[in-house]
Amino acid sequence: MWNNLSSRLKIIAVLLLPYALFALAIVLPSHFVDKAEPISFALYDKNGVLIGASVASDGQWRFEKGDVPADFEKAIILFEDKRFYAHHGIDFLSLFRAAASDLKARKIVSGGSTITMQLARLLHKNPKRTFFQKGREALEAVALEVLYTKKEILSMYSSLAPFGGNVVGLEAASWRYFEREPFSLSIAEYATLAVLPNQPSLVRLDKNSEKLKTKRNALLKKLFEAHYIDREQYELSLAEPLPQKPHNLPQYAPHYLEAMKSSSNNAQKNKVYTSLDLNMQKNAARILEKWSAQFAKKGINNAAVLIIDTPTLSPLAYCANTDYGGDERNKDTYAVDMIQARRSSGSLLKPFLYNAMLEAGQILPTQIVIDIPTRIGSYKPENNVLGYRGALKADEALTRSLNIPAIRSLRTFGVARFLDYMRAFGITTLDRTPAEYGLPLILGGGEVTMWEIVRAYARLANSHTASSYITLSALAEGIRPEGEELWKSYKGAKKIAWKTGTSNGYRDAWAIGVTAEYTVGVWIGNAQGGGNRELKSITTAAPVLFDIYATLGQTHFLPKPTADLEAVTICADSGYLAGTNCTHTAVIEKPASAPLGSPCPYCTLITLTPDKKYRATIDDMTGEYQGQFPITEKWFVLPPALEYYYAKTAAFYKKLPPYPPNHPATADTDSLAITFPHHRAEIIIPTEIDGKKGATILQAVTRDKSASLFWDIDGDFIGVTRDIHEFAVTLSAGSHTLTVTDSNGNLKTVTFTVRD
Repeated sequence: MWNNLSSRLKIIAVLLLPYALFALAIVLPSHFVDKAEPISFALYDKNGVLIGASVASDGQWRFEKGDVPADFEKAIILFEDKRFYAHHGIDFLSLFRAAASDLKARKIVSGGSTITMQLARLLHKNPKRTFFQKGREALEAVALEVLYTKKEILSMYSSLAPFGGNVVGLEAASWRYFEREPFSLSIAEYATLAVLPNQPSLVRLDKNSEKLKTKRNALLKKLFEAHYIDREQYELSLAEPLPQKPHNLPQYAPHYLEAMKSSSNNAQKNKVYTSLDLNMQKNAARILEKWSAQFAKKGINNAAVLIIDTPTLSPLAYCANTDYGGDERNKDTYAVDMIQARRSSGSLLKPFLYNAMLEAGQILPTQIVIDIPTRIGSYKPENNVLGYRGALKADEALTRSLNIPAIRSLRTFGVARFLDYMRAFGITTLDRTPAEYGLPLILGGGEVTMWEIVRAYARLANSHTASSYITLSALAEGIRPEGEELWKSYKGAKKIAWKTGTSNGYRDAWAIGVTAEYTVGVWIGNAQGGGNRELKSITTAAPVLFDIYATLGQTHFLPKPTADLEAVTICADSGYLAGTNCTHTAVIEKPASAPLGSPCPYCTLITLTPDKKYRATIDDMTGEYQGQFPITEKWFVLPPALEYYYAKTAAFYKKLPPYPPNHPATADTDSLAITFPHHRAEIIIPTEIDGKKGATILQAVTRDKSASLFWDIDGDFIGVTRDIHEFAVTLSAGSHTLTVTDSNGNLKTVTFTVRD
């Protein structure tokens, strides 16, 4: 009997072969290629874990085919097609048995379909269950077996099988019902999923949970009887609960998902593996949400964090906005990707200017820079802290983030040159002309994106130059601005180069940190651009930054490029290279490739009376000094405008002694300075609230406390001042000349313009 049946089956197979070839040549190319189902876009972290996905264009969760876990393979084959590896697309015994049942009932009541035939059916959109369709699927199954291996067929079937609702395929089902990727499921969970394609409606857990459990347990029994699992696994699996409800698919990095989906590099991709680290992503989001809950109480509704791998610039965490736990207040702006948004840079560009000037030999780290009231043309910048220091070390000016030294440094370096420098670090958003930006560029007059500025800081670290090491060391150890006294408690034990920045109008609060391993950027603000006086970087962005570093494990500072550093002797007072008149010197390191700068311009030789009580010339050697000669001494002397502010905070600074009372009236041009207006300044005098023309305050300083100053505008004497040398005056529009003369005959003149 069986021999006759076997012969008949062989004859049938031979007869079907031409049809199979026809299907292979005609049907497959048009059906399996041109009518491919739309696929969900899926994003994975660096370890291959799903971190986000978007629904396919037809509203289904359907992922690209992938490898099938061995335990699921056993379960699905045992449930659907026990002879899967024995047949060539058609299981004739099952098919004949099903056909007999169908003919008897005069309708299709039993499928008899192999997994390959089911795959062929899945490749049709909503096929009718007819005998003709059954035959077509059989032919296509044979063709599929010719084209693909069994593993490939099983992979395609597992990716296209329905698992209830809009869930298609094993991977989507694994996440939807168990919140895990397919390779991490238990045998009971594989059995649950294996029975669903046969009857997807069973996922209505509120109605069909008992039916689903019965089917699952029956399959578990088959797995046990087939010796795929032992008795202990079987009994434990029977005790496992069913899923209680469907879960949302992971959305750990929604903004990065959209960025990757819209990237031209991924135009033909449905599955993208990224450099993101899921643990870092979760920690960053958790910290951001924790702090954002506090900021929201102050009307600060948006925030973002970016963590990148310093050596490779690859993103490790990408939290581009915060929903504050679903707070309604920022639902309209949560979709905005603040990592890609253009925002004012605040003070974030200052370290790059410092680094550029170190490379060019235009400054040394300890070299004093000027911090006095400054007006350049019509532009009068203000410091970000009250008061002026007169002069301070360049590295201190950087870490205190003072505006005036930065403005004056940019004027020296050049705006056009600095724009080119920043573009070399990957900043593309500074796309206007140097004239349009002007000097305010360094204070946040230009826009950057977090994506580019964080990578620029990492590039600075990766340059491994002596100048970048000096710059980042200053940012790691430097003196911080007033109000940032608590920064060390944020910083903890880790050595991190970090810079904060707050944009004009309190619209953006930034903090960026750099170590050898990680570069972290934090932005806090309102996506719609509104200002908020609570929005200060040291109290918003900085604590978030250091909270994140606390989760990153051990970090290291950048290695010191010893071979690229050169020791030089400097004036300990001015920080310039030591000159012949410098009495206090020190040795520091500078970039070996940087040109040598100028020697100290502030140390000079002066002549004094023998008791050093007075400055003196030979003509002063009268009275008690009769017959004696002046002595010479090296002295650190700042110009009067700098000295006026510097002496208030620098306790060690020794002012020049006065001349003796009988000193003959001679010009001493270094003892007098006009501090406002500056030569060739353009000033605007506002109209008062009552409509009258406002006044401007003229200012001057002198080393001689006893001197009176005489003020002259355009040749007209306007008054005299003593002690405090300020003069209020109302001026007409146009060019004016101010002349100030002291009671010793010293004279200073500036020309300036008043604009309407």
